Amino acid sequence: MPDGTVLLVEDNPDDVDLVRHAFRKADISASLQVVRDGDAAVAYLSGQGGHADRLLHPVPRLIILDLKLPRRSGFEVLAWTRANATTRHTPIVVLTSSGQDADVKRAYECGANSYLTKPVRRDDLVAMLTALDGYWLGLNKAPA
Repeated sequence: MPDGTVLLVEDNPDDVDLVRHAFRKADISASLQVVRDGDAAVAYLSGQGGHADRLLHPVPRLIILDLKLPRRSGFEVLAWTRANATTRHTPIVVLTSSGQDADVKRAYECGANSYLTKPVRRDDLVAMLTALDGYWLGLNKAPA
């Protein structure tokens, strides 16, 4: 049985495939849901439209968020998530290609719990997601 749900907000299909591969390789038991832009992330998190059925689209235990998204940026998704009572305390890990200090600072100011730069090698992504699984879905105590 999956250990909760992880929402991946990522517009690059190659990166989505890499994360799916890393989830399988790392044997992560959480269910992975994917949305491809910032508006879809807000719709999913608020249970609107095609995401209204919470059995099919449960509130995630963890959000993995890219910053550079179409329609609504990752920063905007962060701000919306932190302003929403249902998702205010949901851990959000930014996983992005940007290592710019300004992006790191802004992400934390908007409410990110962690900021990670996408690794180049598949094995490094597997190791990174294994650590995320162990901490955020294993050790971390989330509010009820």
